[in-house]
Amino acid sequence: MSAALHRFIVLAFLLALAGCGRSYLVVGPPPADAGSFDASDAAEAGIDAPLACNNDGFCEAGEDCSTCPEDCGSCPGCGDGVCTTDEDCTSCPDDCGICGSCPNGICESTETCSTCPDDCGICGGCPDGVCAPDEDCASCPSDCGLCPSCPSGACDRGETCSTCPEDCGLCPTCPDGTCGADETCSSCPADCGRCSECRNGVCDPGETCARCPEDCGLCERCPDGTCSASESCSTCPSDCGLCETCGNRRCEPTETCLSCPGDCGICARCENGFCEAAHGEDCLTCQPDCGPCPGCGNGMCESRTENCSTCPADCGLCSGCGNGRCDGTENCSSCPRDCGTCSFCGNMRCETGGGFESCVNCPADCGPCRTVTCAEVLTCVLGCFDFGGGMGGRPRFSLTCISTCVARACPDVQFLIDQFLDCAVDQFLTCRDLSCVMRECREEVEACLRARCP
Repeated sequence: MSAALHRFIVLAFLLALAGCGRSYLVVGPPPADAGSFDASDAAEAGIDAPLACNNDGFCEAGEDCSTCPEDCGSCPGCGDGVCTTDEDCTSCPDDCGICGSCPNGICESTETCSTCPDDCGICGGCPDGVCAPDEDCASCPSDCGLCPSCPSGACDRGETCSTCPEDCGLCPTCPDGTCGADETCSSCPADCGRCSECRNGVCDPGETCARCPEDCGLCERCPDGTCSASESCSTCPSDCGLCETCGNRRCEPTETCLSCPGDCGICARCENGFCEAAHGEDCLTCQPDCGPCPGCGNGMCESRTENCSTCPADCGLCSGCGNGRCDGTENCSSCPRDCGTCSFCGNMRCETGGGFESCVNCPADCGPCRTVTCAEVLTCVLGCFDFGGGMGGRPRFSLTCISTCVARACPDVQFLIDQFLDCAVDQFLTCRDLSCVMRECREEVEACLRARCP
């Protein structure tokens, strides 16, 4: 029996065993004259040579870390930053870089889901929360974290739009509303939603300003007025506009408290009185602290940046506002009638709009009060009335505003102001302007002006 025929019989026996499920026979070393079965022996025996790598997840005979890193894992030296002679762009893209044809939209014979996820799609086990032997920072950043050079500000060798969108920009299909085979929660959160570890309040190793702005803050270039390739409506609504689903009253997987507070509720840091850009706050993400965006209030509801939550002045109040409950998605900007006024004592700004913050209730922001004269109190009180015409033609007034004006007066002036207000209320049914009230209550006004505080 020839040596080649002997090797063929041994191989056929082993292949027959392998055909029954996936059993493996442990045998001793082959005979000294058996040699190794290679392609030339297969040709001599009249059979086809086995595939070098079948990507089935098992490291089988004929496969090793160099020829089949998807099944056998990366070679020991792979990932050390040096492209050695036994490594190439296929077996070790971390050291040798992505092969020249990656990405080109076609999964070439030398490319796999591990070496070129942009063309061949993400490997089956990515993401599953575990960095498997056949996964690395290039093929599965969701499980293994970002490669050391990402982000560096430059699209380096070995980086692609899938593995490092911060440097290389978003892939052409992100966002398109569909989470494609080459997209993950890490490379395209706008389509695939946020990764599970995002939004835990900590900027973890695998998170960046582009992939998880809630934990890491908005990237420095957001907002800059331009929607760059690595930005989307999910990561930078200030530049790219609100996502189409923002405003449907449901917090979609691609929406967060930063990209759509009207659906998802305001972020924990919002509504403290400070507009903190480092934490992603601006007029879109935290209107209570940062105020309305420049275009809000012009009478036109711009769909790109405005809805009932971001600009109720132009788009009207959201449904549910006015029911007496300040729900999680409502705030003092979107629904003041339920949530109150956006005045924050202690933020070093005396927010006097509407007369709700003053030296009386917030001396920390507005400074200590000083005693005022009757003329000053009277002028302040008259400013609390609106003779523009309320229901039935009656003037409107603010009790809060009046109490704030009177609180700074001495006792004599407070008493005389009360007399004037008693008279003024009696005249409201007949007087339709301020001059009529002042004429009918001139004795009370004169007495107040003559008062002298100690």
